[in-house]
Amino acid sequence: MPISDSDFRSALSRLAGGVCIVATATAKGERRGVTATAVCSVSASPPTVLACINLATGTCKTIEDTGLFSINLLGEQDRKIADAFAGRDGRTGSERFLVGDWLAAPTTKMPILKDALATMECRVCKVIHMGTHAVFFGEVDRIVNGDHAPLIYQGGNYRSLSIEPQARMLPERVSA
Repeated sequence: MPISDSDFRSALSRLAGGVCIVATATAKGERRGVTATAVCSVSASPPTVLACINLATGTCKTIEDTGLFSINLLGEQDRKIADAFAGRDGRTGSERFLVGDWLAAPTTKMPILKDALATMECRVCKVIHMGTHAVFFGEVDRIVNGDHAPLIYQGGNYRSLSIEPQARMLPERVSA
């Protein structure tokens, strides 16, 4: 018996995922981006990530054309940005970049979110089309890390995690 779309989506809605904006830009500076949770690490050497993007989006087409994209990990303060890039506020195309403080990366000119939890600038090294999506494998050329609690998506809702200060996470020293 085949699995229905609704059963599949219901099962995967139980999986918590970090919320990211996958963004790209043409040589003329036309920007595109989408909210994504299907983003993950692939390899530390060379540093490689993957992002799954719907084939029907302008973001997918632009990444295929340019071979470049950025991944912007959102913090708990970025819910409005996540909604804008998910199309929940009616914005489309480059209008989405009116929400948040976006910069052009120094070398690739890809859109990066100024106050992101982390940004990664990536060069496409492989693409696999699977069903409705393209899976872009990207070698990471540049990373900038921020310091916020992450924004999480699970069960159709945003959630956040409290992060303890780094000092509390270090083991105590034991003197002999």
